[in-house]
Amino acid sequence: MATVDECRTALHGLAAKLDRNAEAQGKLDLERTLACRVPDLGTAFHGRLSGGRLLEIADGDDPTAKIALTAKSDDLVALLAGELDVTRAIASRQISVKANPFDLLKLRKLL
Repeated sequence: MATVDECRTALHGLAAKLDRNAEAQGKLDLERTLACRVPDLGTAFHGRLSGGRLLEIADGDDPTAKIALTAKSDDLVALLAGELDVTRAIASRQISVKANPFDLLKLRKLL
């Protein structure tokens, strides 16, 4: 089981990757709140997607988030490290993503 710090570090790594991709692809019209829930650790994180960037990552849940990702700690770290394919992880129910389908298509461009 990954630790809370490893999950937090993985999210900050994702934020850095999104920054690089947003610069390369230009500004993406996507303004959404994001929650990342890690039930096996009993913790959550939240942030804000703005212009293709993940900003203001903080501890705690955002129950009103427009995009919600739920994953076990090991799966979250593997997913954000690129070791776990998001499509397979969703199909096998290793992770759950609740979002508007159009938002998912926009997010896919960033990754």
